[in-house]
Order: sequence, then C-alpha cells, then structure tokens
Amino acid sequence: MWLNVSLAIMAFFAAAGLASAAAGEIAVGAQYDTTHVYVAPEDFDRFVASLIATFGGTKSKQSVVAVTPAPSSTISQLVLTPAGTLSVFGFKTPVPYPFGAERTGYLVTDLDRAVKLALGAGADVLVAPFGDPIGRDAIIPWPGGVNMQLYWHTVPSHYAALQTVPENRVYISPARAAAFTRAFLTFSHGAIISDNPNAPGIEIGRVADQYRRIRIQSTFGLLTVLVTDGHIPYPYGRETTGYETANLAATLAKATASGVAIIAGPYASDGRDAAIVQFPGGYIAEIHVAKAPESGASANVRKSFPAR
Repeated sequence: MWLNVSLAIMAFFAAAGLASAAAGEIAVGAQYDTTHVYVAPEDFDRFVASLIATFGGTKSKQSVVAVTPAPSSTISQLVLTPAGTLSVFGFKTPVPYPFGAERTGYLVTDLDRAVKLALGAGADVLVAPFGDPIGRDAIIPWPGGVNMQLYWHTVPSHYAALQTVPENRVYISPARAAAFTRAFLTFSHGAIISDNPNAPGIEIGRVADQYRRIRIQSTFGLLTVLVTDGHIPYPYGRETTGYETANLAATLAKATASGVAIIAGPYASDGRDAAIVQFPGGYIAEIHVAKAPESGASANVRKSFPAR
C-alpha cells in the first residue's frame, strides 16, 4: 500500500516537472533556513550559550524588535552554527496568534511568488505577507497542519555553507501524508531520497512497532516525514529539527556540560546513532551521527549546500 502511494507521489511529481522547472527555483539554501525557537526572556542568554557550547558557531547582535504584524515586542537573535541556523525569540509581550506555532523559516528569492507557488502546490496562507525590520514574511500551513514561515530580506544575507545539514522533522498522520508530501515536493522542487514503510519504531519511542518514514531532499535542505498514528511517547514529536554531528558522544558531553538534558536515547537505527535532548529554556532537538548514508542519498547532500 505504502509503495503504491509513494509511486503515485513520484509519478505526480514527474508529471509536474516541466511546470515546476518553468516556475524556477525559489529556495536560497539550507544555511538560510532557520529553526524558530521561543523561550522566556529570562532563559534567553542561557539557551543561546548552550547552543554555541554544543555545536559551536556565532550569534548576531541581540535586539528588541517587532517581528509580527500585530503589536508585539521580542528579544531577537540569530544563532549560526555549523549544524544549522536558529532564530531565537524571547517575547516581552504576549505572543500574537499564530506565532509560536511555526517551526521553521525558509528564505526565498521572492516572497510574493513563493506564496503563490505554495498556494498552487496545496498550502494555505495563515498570515499574509507583512513587513519586518529587515524584510518581509508570511506563514504557510501545509496539509497535515505543518506551519512554516517564508521570509525575504531587503538586503541579501551571506552565510557560510553548513558543515552538516539539519533535517526538518515533520510528524504527519497517514491520512495526510500523501497530500503533505506531494505539496512540499511541488513547492520545493525536491525529491524523495527514501521511503521506508517499515522503519524501526525505536525512532519514535515504540521499540516493538514499525512506522513509515519518508526522507526528502531539496535546496531548502533535508526534511523527514514521520508518518504515525499519534500514539507516541514523550518527547517524540516535540523535536522539530534533527542536527547531524561528527561525534555524538563528544557533542552530548559538551551539551550536558552546558546544561542540556538527554531525555531519550542514545539509540541506534537506520545507520545512525541518535539522542533527543532538551536545552535550557525548553527547546527539544534530535542530535545524530550518520554512520552510513541513507539508501539513495548522495554523500554531499548530508554535508553542505553551497552559499548563494
């Protein structure tokens, strides 16, 4: 059954290839895709410090700005690590709806065109394009209830290529998996690099079971779709991003020394060793080391995308 659905998705994407090519690429690169993290202002500095202690990297100057179309005020800081980029927000005011539910921000070459392409692919527009201090943004919900922010900068940014590309981890129901995957492939010009209908349940905290896992590659980076019935134990499903590291034990040692708690694992599955951790302030993430590339994935996909 899953194979037939997967083949149907890939057939649809192949049929849409000419239209997609004509539409052109709107992604900029994985180093410009940010995980959005909301923490309490009193936890802000401790959280940022723990990120850099764990992964290395740099941070932008901290500022207090309005990043929503409705009145609000937040501490804002960009953290650039070799394993992924994070936008950190510490709101001093109540957070206007629906902010806080968007998991990632994707930099695009043209915001209005990106919104139009997302709508054409099957997404919706939850927050119409609006201005922020350095550009414009919109929030897009995909089939299955996955919210992502699209953004565009007035002055183009130039970030170094990542050493390892993080994966956006999306939990979807079987009823919406095909619609989400089809929509995201069409929008991102991506490709399925693996589709396993019998992935080990240990990856979602259910050791005795199996589930479906789809891995997608695009210029936006890597995205993993975890198709489940929602019967998953804490903390699985709370992690929005998976970060690849060269040495899991060393990374976890640096993490715990900076106040990070290991809340699941480590465990071995699918050619990787992985653990789920919680940073000061509450942010939950997966960290893994890849011992062997996923079947069908090229080695350079895991390592870096060139800056654009």
